[in-house]
Amino acid sequence: MERPEILMTPGPTPVPAEVLLAQGGPFPYHRGPRYTNLLTDVTEGLKRMMKTENDVVLFAASGTGGLESVVANLFSPGDKVIVPVAGYFGERFAGIAKAFGLDVVQLDFEWGSAVPPEAVAEALQQHADVRAVLVQHSETSTGVIHDIEAIGRVTKEAGVLLTVDAISSLGAVPYEGDAWGIDVGVGGSQKALSATPGLSFVSISPAAWKAYETATCPRFYFDWKKYTEAFAKDGDSPFTPALSLMLGMRVAIDLYFDEGPEAVLERHRLLSTAVKEGCRALGLDIAAEFPERAWAVTQVAAPEGIDGTELVARCRKDHGVILAPGQGPLKGKVFRIGHLGQYDRLDILRGLAAIEMTLGDMGYPVKPGAAVAAAEAVFQKG
Repeated sequence: MERPEILMTPGPTPVPAEVLLAQGGPFPYHRGPRYTNLLTDVTEGLKRMMKTENDVVLFAASGTGGLESVVANLFSPGDKVIVPVAGYFGERFAGIAKAFGLDVVQLDFEWGSAVPPEAVAEALQQHADVRAVLVQHSETSTGVIHDIEAIGRVTKEAGVLLTVDAISSLGAVPYEGDAWGIDVGVGGSQKALSATPGLSFVSISPAAWKAYETATCPRFYFDWKKYTEAFAKDGDSPFTPALSLMLGMRVAIDLYFDEGPEAVLERHRLLSTAVKEGCRALGLDIAAEFPERAWAVTQVAAPEGIDGTELVARCRKDHGVILAPGQGPLKGKVFRIGHLGQYDRLDILRGLAAIEMTLGDMGYPVKPGAAVAAAEAVFQKG
């Protein structure tokens, strides 16, 4: 009999039973008042979560669909944008922009490093007619959290739009949509909210709407105005929505606010600290800059003589615990532990124990229980 696999990845994250049960119930007709209530509940909850008064639209799509909507709605072919790249998803944002014919100024940084706000400021000074900066908040491929608050000050001073991929950060680390000057923020259902994959959402500032009016990149399904106009006219969506996923999403948002935003952040901080201290107790290095603010994902350097991708595969095969391998130039050199979403202390202890045993089986010298004991010490301290 196959055992259930235990997700400790950067996403998708484990989905609570309450969310799954809601998805299994009857769904409303999408051209009626019950759907209007559902869509209102979800979008208003997301606005509260994103700390914004701006419009929020919801797509049946992966987070990448939300990123594509940013490029399609804000720009025209030939527009110049700055895209800092310090990981796989920075590359993806740049790739989308290039696919739509934008003039991409790509700022490349070492994978595992944080984007320096001063480098963004320097690029804005060097390049004329830049329309926007497209950047990750959490670079999921490395676990690094970029300083969006500081980058927001830079873009505000330069008078350009700030568009932020917050897919793996929202709900796991501090995020202040309006206060940080975020013109477009993109989120996804399958990360810190612990809802089922398949929904993305986008917040849109007045400045972003102004850019929309002159943008000529092709768009149809991801046309923001289709969604806001459909809701304003009839209280619904322009296309058939993912009704079951939205029922689950409403419950996931309720769970988030029932726990309380500050309590959710504190839980993520604590679990992140425990993971990192557990790994350090095994003599492992945290392979990312500013690990103290990486509350969503921890990237760990594979010890000498151990292939990180093989470690991930053996941990899954032997213990049913799924970690994430390194990506791009870090493949084989690191492994990643996800702790965003509905995790608790015992999940962390179980995951660390699986890593301990796997490393031991691969010939790495391990003191049994060292990682678990270090994590327990963090929990006792609080």
